[in-house]
Amino acid sequence: MNSWPPGWAEDDGLRGGPRRDGRDTPPSGPAGTPEAEPTAVLPRDRYGRPIAPPGTLPDRPAGTIPAPGSPGAQQSGPGVPPRPAAAPGSPDAQPTQVMPGRGQSGYPPQPPLHQAAAPAAPASDPVAPPPRPATRPAGPDRPDGPGGPDGPGGPRRPGEGGPRRRAAGPPNWKKRILIGVTVFLAVVLLFLTGTYFWLDSKIRHEDVLRNYEGRPAATAGTTWLIVGSDSREGLSKEEKKDLKTGNAAGKRTDSMMLLHKGEGGTTLISLPRDSYVQIPAYDGGKTPVKAQKNKLNAAYALGGAPLLAQTVEMATGMRLDHYAEVGFGGFVGIVDSLDGVDMCLKTPIKDEKSGADLPAGCQTLNGQQSLSFVRARYFDPTSDLGRMQRQQQFLAALAHKAKSPSVLLNPFKGFPMADASLGAVIVDDDSGIFDLYGLFKDMGSLSGGSGGTITVPIKNPDFKSPVGSAVQWDDAKAKALFDALRAGQPAPR
Repeated sequence: MNSWPPGWAEDDGLRGGPRRDGRDTPPSGPAGTPEAEPTAVLPRDRYGRPIAPPGTLPDRPAGTIPAPGSPGAQQSGPGVPPRPAAAPGSPDAQPTQVMPGRGQSGYPPQPPLHQAAAPAAPASDPVAPPPRPATRPAGPDRPDGPGGPDGPGGPRRPGEGGPRRRAAGPPNWKKRILIGVTVFLAVVLLFLTGTYFWLDSKIRHEDVLRNYEGRPAATAGTTWLIVGSDSREGLSKEEKKDLKTGNAAGKRTDSMMLLHKGEGGTTLISLPRDSYVQIPAYDGGKTPVKAQKNKLNAAYALGGAPLLAQTVEMATGMRLDHYAEVGFGGFVGIVDSLDGVDMCLKTPIKDEKSGADLPAGCQTLNGQQSLSFVRARYFDPTSDLGRMQRQQQFLAALAHKAKSPSVLLNPFKGFPMADASLGAVIVDDDSGIFDLYGLFKDMGSLSGGSGGTITVPIKNPDFKSPVGSAVQWDDAKAKALFDALRAGQPAPR
């Protein structure tokens, strides 16, 4: 039970203030001292503690507030009621003081409500603390990793509303150039790879070069067998009529050449189609072939390209590395894809059987004119021998234009030419894109004077044989020629 001093009630104001019934309590202090100013009645909180109004600070007599932890100290906080004053005369009695409300300490004292405000006294409260610096004090750097002050998940500094951004430095041009060059090279590599597989898919392969007993040994250099056939494959009736190819079924060899590149240079050797040679026995086709003496082009008619290749190897002693064949239709397509081939004729050519009708002088031959030019032989007294020379001349000019920069570096000419050439050429199983490119390159060098074009040495161009008129080789000179090529020496003239 709380005991209050005389003259106090539970709902009265502070000592020395007016009571609810209008009576004034005697002011505290010793007798004879001036009367103290009345103290304003302050509202109390839910625990009965006086609350100073906003903007005021209750007077705190010096030395009247017990030190924390002393016997007379009051404890405040949620759930702790104010300690009642001790009875007069008791050992615990202390002067009554006005306690400031929570959060109101530090305000200057205010006069009672019924008195005028006194001049403000100099502030005796502690000076407000200085503002907190915006940057942290100097000290050892802390890591910026996860959990650090500058890392993900770490505490943020005051005023930092988002993730820390590092100042952008000057652009790294070396890195940008390296990335650009890498991307460019990757695109070029991808384009070249796709182009290679597209071109390779256009090539037609056949099993032509086969091993057999007694086959010549491989030698230094590279040897191609180039065959022009009279195949009408892919030609319509109108095209056959325009090209004057006739309607014969099947296909026969119209021209045959050996292209050899070795240490002695590049040599293109024409083999007359009517050459009288030994054809070996062959059972790799539909019908077995007996060994026989016959014209060279008969080997193709009897056993196809494999028997023709074997016959050429046996007759020359040269082991073939590659085989290429083109028909009438393919030949025309290749020339037209290049927009024609430039030729200079010393004399006019008019051949009724082939359809050739060309004036003398330099001119550009289209596909149809080119085919008639390489087939013409009846107007020439030398017949097949003169035709072989014209074929060599034309093929060198064709290859020279095909490998020129104006074609290879122009996709509008290079791709149509490659499409027409690869779709018209039949090669052996081991030949690919790079082999064909080497073929065109080597043939193109012939027109520049870095090689030679010859015909196999002939003894009798009109040899009377059991199979009709044929071309008889000069065996001694022919052997010397092919021996020199196998040895890597220039062809004898």
